[in-house]
Amino acid sequence: MPAGMPQNKNYVIHVEASKKPWRQVDCYEPEVDMRSPARAAMAAFEFAGKVRVSIDVAYEVHIVRVRPASLGIKPSVWRRRIEFELDRPANLSIELNGDTHHNLHLFAGSPDTSVPAKTTDGVHYFGPGLHRPGDVLRLQSGESLYLAPGAVVVTSVVCDRVSNVHIFGKGIFWHAKDGIRIDDSKHVLVEGVTVMNPDHYSVLIGNSSDVTVRNVKSFSSKGRGDGIDIFTSKHVLVDGVFMRNSDDSIAIYGHRWNYYGDTDDITVSNSTLWPDVAHPILVGTHGNSDSPELIEHLTFRNIDILQQNEPQIDYQGCLALNASDGNLIRHVFVDGMRVENIENGQLLNVRVTFNRKYAKSPGRAVEDVYIKDLSYPETRPGLSIINGYDESHMVRRIKFENLRVGGNVISDHMAGKPGYFKTGDMAEIFVGDHVEDITFITTEEAANLTTVTRP
Repeated sequence: MPAGMPQNKNYVIHVEASKKPWRQVDCYEPEVDMRSPARAAMAAFEFAGKVRVSIDVAYEVHIVRVRPASLGIKPSVWRRRIEFELDRPANLSIELNGDTHHNLHLFAGSPDTSVPAKTTDGVHYFGPGLHRPGDVLRLQSGESLYLAPGAVVVTSVVCDRVSNVHIFGKGIFWHAKDGIRIDDSKHVLVEGVTVMNPDHYSVLIGNSSDVTVRNVKSFSSKGRGDGIDIFTSKHVLVDGVFMRNSDDSIAIYGHRWNYYGDTDDITVSNSTLWPDVAHPILVGTHGNSDSPELIEHLTFRNIDILQQNEPQIDYQGCLALNASDGNLIRHVFVDGMRVENIENGQLLNVRVTFNRKYAKSPGRAVEDVYIKDLSYPETRPGLSIINGYDESHMVRRIKFENLRVGGNVISDHMAGKPGYFKTGDMAEIFVGDHVEDITFITTEEAANLTTVTRP
């Protein structure tokens, strides 16, 4: 850790690889949650094979929770010491005595295999230490930006009308005005870096195509502190990210500012999302009422959502498909989404709506949505909403496969459902009048269908 960086002293972390001595891992102190500001902890290391992790804590530990729960990590605990093993990379939240504001975010990654030389042409190389290269670092076509482990760089990164750009490494962008902005560009790869406490978003993609954001970590603690925002872009992959944000973690939109056009072919996969404010996933608020746009072919696969805590009802929904401002949202596929906790919020919010704060008109429709293997462990997830705006602005063709709430599979033919109930009633989902063709099936029923249309 460079001198001058805030250090969290609640945790002393050591790791031990096979037949190698224990090594200490430095612990940074990111800021989280704009509504209840707190200083959490963050540490990162690289390993191959297996590794044992030992964490000594400054106070006595009674309860330890390691999340995402889907990883099944069960630590050993001795008063002030926690230990567990890993045999694969993982992005973890380690929460002691029920505290989610001063928790340890531990990022255990695989080693870099393509570290450039410091003198490589076209590479902006930042080695270990604290660097202040200026307010904005603008990359040109064909250039790379590398942050070595232990590098902390205070700058905003801009890719504007460029192609074939690579931003990578295990270092940190810290307290920049903005994080990484990709405008009117193509073939951009961002991987491995951490964006810690920018003034606004961590990664913004606008009017761009063929962009990949992989294994990026993000912390934000100020208003408009979105994780990854995508405007009017195509062929975007977000994979393996960990987002803890004071606004939407993933937001997918149409037109805003100088961004115009359809949004198409966006995939978010193998990721962990934790908004302290607003949505884990939001689609559709911003668009172009004067020349309406499409937001289509969206895939969300293998997603862990650790929490939603948003008291404003208009901004609830762990998965929020909110067609507003002339947008038509269609062909959305969810394949594995595990919601762990809803303190304030909703499991789902699928609506054609008119958000007058940001829009000039309602959206056109939400159509052809297939939600497979969505789960919430508790029996009372809060009231979800699926509804259109009116008879001309509908929600159509929504299919749930293997929706699990409190361990129960919700289906149109489930045992115990009164015949006069809507199936949504069994999962606290309000299905309004302006919805047509909504079905709930089991995995077995899906297997027996002659055709299953998945967007």
